[in-house]
Amino acid sequence: MPHRNLVTFNAMLSAYLGSGMLHEAFRFFRAMPEKNVVSWTAMLGGLANAGRIDDARKVFDEMPERNVVSWNTMVAALVRSGELEEARVVFEEIPFKNVVSWNAMIAGYVESGRMDEARALFEKMEFRNVVTWTSMISGYCREGDVEEAYCLFRAMPERNVVSWTALIGGFAWNGFYGEALLLFLEMVRVSDAKPNGETFVSLVYACGGLGFSWLGKQVHAQLFDMVPVRRNKVASTCMIAGYLSAGQVLNAWNLFKMSDRDSIAWTTMIYGYVQNELIAEAICLFAEMMAHGASPLNSTYAVIFGAMGSIAYLDQGRQLHGMQLKTVYEYDLILENSLIAMYAKCGEIDDAYRIFSKMTYRDNISWNTMIMCLSDHGRASEALKVYENMLEFGIYPDSLTFLGVLTACAHAGLVDKGWELFIAMVDTYDIQPGLEHYISIINLLGRAGKVKDAEEFVLRLPVEPNHAIWGALIGVCGLSKTDADVARRAAKRLFELDPLNAPGHVTLCNIYAANDRNIEETCLRKEMRMKGVRKAPGCSWILVKGTVHVFSSDDKLLLTV
Repeated sequence: MPHRNLVTFNAMLSAYLGSGMLHEAFRFFRAMPEKNVVSWTAMLGGLANAGRIDDARKVFDEMPERNVVSWNTMVAALVRSGELEEARVVFEEIPFKNVVSWNAMIAGYVESGRMDEARALFEKMEFRNVVTWTSMISGYCREGDVEEAYCLFRAMPERNVVSWTALIGGFAWNGFYGEALLLFLEMVRVSDAKPNGETFVSLVYACGGLGFSWLGKQVHAQLFDMVPVRRNKVASTCMIAGYLSAGQVLNAWNLFKMSDRDSIAWTTMIYGYVQNELIAEAICLFAEMMAHGASPLNSTYAVIFGAMGSIAYLDQGRQLHGMQLKTVYEYDLILENSLIAMYAKCGEIDDAYRIFSKMTYRDNISWNTMIMCLSDHGRASEALKVYENMLEFGIYPDSLTFLGVLTACAHAGLVDKGWELFIAMVDTYDIQPGLEHYISIINLLGRAGKVKDAEEFVLRLPVEPNHAIWGALIGVCGLSKTDADVARRAAKRLFELDPLNAPGHVTLCNIYAANDRNIEETCLRKEMRMKGVRKAPGCSWILVKGTVHVFSSDDKLLLTV
């Protein structure tokens, strides 16, 4: 009879929890004359699912005995709340881990982008199931390491539709559109897995990215037939994103106009405009989005902050920041990074640094953005200080970090420090210099008056200098006769690679003029006219009474926003 009463009590407790009556369930649980591990675990799960982690932890600590379900429930709850360190402590205390225990902890690391720790646990596992493998594949795809995801996929002993879809989506969303389509064809040909709505969503995106509008429409139509209306909206948005990534803005706009637009669709279209350098159109579309009553997402704000920063739209940016503070309550790293970038591009470095200094968590993008904005505004010592703080926090610099500090050194004329950092990038951090790093060294030497050294640096490069390298060398040439000779030699190499390069022609003309080499200047200008070389007209904008007016260098009003 007591056993039967306990079963009855547990059934009542489960009924309360299943009905969402958590308060009543907790009171009933406390009043139960007898409890077993099933009772405790049910209450623990109810509190965890409701997000009451502190209460769940108290119940967990009070449990007289625990089974593997209890342990797994606590680990999963801590993972969901973002308390990964505490989750790991509980995980390590589990006396008899099963595959669910391992999967919960690995999933936590994957969702947080901590793939090294996820991989370490993955390698320790004695038995893995398809969920384990798929979680790792999804994580690598999310981090952009599609090659590692593909290696794991090929090593999987068994695959299901989720596994196939994870990698198809990983290929598509990382720009490997052709690979996504080929993998889908392989899935259909060699496996029993049936594509689901998520599979087709990724395919639609891949088709748009490849510009296969006809194929994308066929897949889109199939998706309409097999999934609910809500998923159709997702498919339309993915198709829009695919068109935009392929530069087919008109196709994207036509589909956007016909679609049932939600906040995600609006954000996708706005981002696509920014991606295609249609900044004014992006800002106008955001205003239209607000007029239609669609609520901006965190990502909407992030994109539009970037757009406003790119045209130094400070007043509207501040207003939007105020709106964002009233409507976004959860911490969002991407949003914070976009705010730093916006204020920096508008010249408000102190505001950018204030946001940076208050961030509860910073990633490489946060540090790099702050370093670069200080560098670009001539605050070299502060940029180098932020770099040193980054190292003290245990954050490894990447290629963008070094681009920022090299730029800082170039602006401040810190030649020795710049060389020291360049050598550390290669020897200490094993980062191969890219085109931008070489150009930074050219600027570093050229701005310090070491133009001849800059030329020798270019001639010793381990790669064949391209037009950007030679253009940078011309750009640092000053007004002396020696510099003019370097500019002439660099221009010769530049024009061999790019005969119609307008900036190179104009810069060399100016150098000739400054050195009174009038005959050479006249000949070069005549050559420019014969070849049809024209400098692209510049563009500027001013803000008047809340409206941005964009002008070209020939005094034409191009656009009003």
